[in-house]
Amino acid sequence: MKTVVFSSKSYDEEFLNAANGKGDHKLKFLPARLDEATASLAKGYDAVCVFVNDLVNATVVDTLADLGVKAIALRCAGYNNVDLVRAKERGLAVVRVPAYSPHAVAEFAVTLLFSLNRRIHKAYNRVREGNFELAGLMGFDLVGKTVTVVGTGKIGAIFARIMHCIGCRVFAVDAYRNAELEALGVTYLPLQEALPQSDIISLHCPLTPETRHLVNEQSLSQMKRGVLLINTGRGALIDTAAVIAALKSGIIGGLALDVYEEEDKLFFSDHSHHIIPDDVFMRLTTFPNVLLTGHQAFFTREAMEQIASVTLQNLSDLQATGTSANSV
Repeated sequence: MKTVVFSSKSYDEEFLNAANGKGDHKLKFLPARLDEATASLAKGYDAVCVFVNDLVNATVVDTLADLGVKAIALRCAGYNNVDLVRAKERGLAVVRVPAYSPHAVAEFAVTLLFSLNRRIHKAYNRVREGNFELAGLMGFDLVGKTVTVVGTGKIGAIFARIMHCIGCRVFAVDAYRNAELEALGVTYLPLQEALPQSDIISLHCPLTPETRHLVNEQSLSQMKRGVLLINTGRGALIDTAAVIAALKSGIIGGLALDVYEEEDKLFFSDHSHHIIPDDVFMRLTTFPNVLLTGHQAFFTREAMEQIASVTLQNLSDLQATGTSANSV
């Protein structure tokens, strides 16, 4: 299938070309983000391959359909950036990679937690400057602490198991209970009951209208003072302005984010030579108890191999049968 790959980086090209070793698909790689201004670049292609920050709204879908594009292949699990209703109306198939390496994201969330708690990001910078002072670097033992995992799909379940193995008391918030986690001793609670008891909260749920700004002024007011908050899910699970206020008041004792609700304007690009105009994001960088990374939780070799393999298999299935097991 003739496919144009938007928002492509060198690593996308490396892994997709490797997975396309037999040349079953003709791939064109474009660094440009798919949006209303760039959708016309899909002219002459059967499919577009997009990532988390590509915009596939109704206008883009209409442009793609008018150009003869037949499929939208997401090289990620989430699909909140695609207007699925419009895609169905215009006859465009939408496929995704539902699970690539849940261990990669779960392990990264644990890494963020460890680093945030023990202030490793601050210690690293201090030592490089010859400062070996320990003041301001104190953390706490994780064993015996209460961790709430919001969303116990594949990623959240792995994170919960790791926290259980460390010796934490683990609460889970999810409409669907995982019997294996319950057998370990994980307790499912409504969010409002879990929040006041939690020393650590980690977000692993998908972004839906119901979960948008799940962490907001009201839910923050229910949290234990000094809570550590980790988000490797989707940026808009958090109301960033409310979180900044909670950092200032001390409700949040530490914040680690691998995602940001306005990240499409920043992440996956080099802005080191420019002034970043996002005042909210830049405000986050001023807090000593905030750890920020640029949506890299998924980024392992195993995950990239799986993403490339499944993405191309989805395209092959669509070409052969018109459908895919990973259709949205």
